[in-house]
Amino acid sequence: MNKRPLYRKENTTAHRPSCHSGVRYRDHRNTRDELRSEALRGSMHAGQRHGLDYTPLYRFLLSRIGQPWNAVYSEAVDRLDRPDPIFRMVALDENRRQAYVRVGDSSYFSGLFVDADGILRAVDPSLGPSSLVPLCKCCTHTFNGVRFTRRFPG
Repeated sequence: MNKRPLYRKENTTAHRPSCHSGVRYRDHRNTRDELRSEALRGSMHAGQRHGLDYTPLYRFLLSRIGQPWNAVYSEAVDRLDRPDPIFRMVALDENRRQAYVRVGDSSYFSGLFVDADGILRAVDPSLGPSSLVPLCKCCTHTFNGVRFTRRFPG
């Protein structure tokens, strides 16, 4: 039986809010630090892959909390183009555990880890949409697909 992939094509032609777009190039163009930087000599878009949304993967992983990691991992890898996005959310190392993971501008998901028995677990099961505060008031912030209940302070 062929199952659906755990990623989807993202609409890359739509305009997105630019409230967290990063540093503007005009503010640091031709500065001494930039002219000495090795980054100017490399590829302009090295390692970036645009156009794929892995939200179905993250929901799949959340639905498999409490199940054996080996079974979850093998099913997820079979339905992905590459295994890297799994480890944005799942930490195999104790040092890499995070309570939540930010995906995109305003989407957050629970951080996961594999315990000593090989079971997939949430890093902080008590964390919910009422635990986090939005970074701006223009975006709709979500935690595990549920809208934040707290408002932007200010």
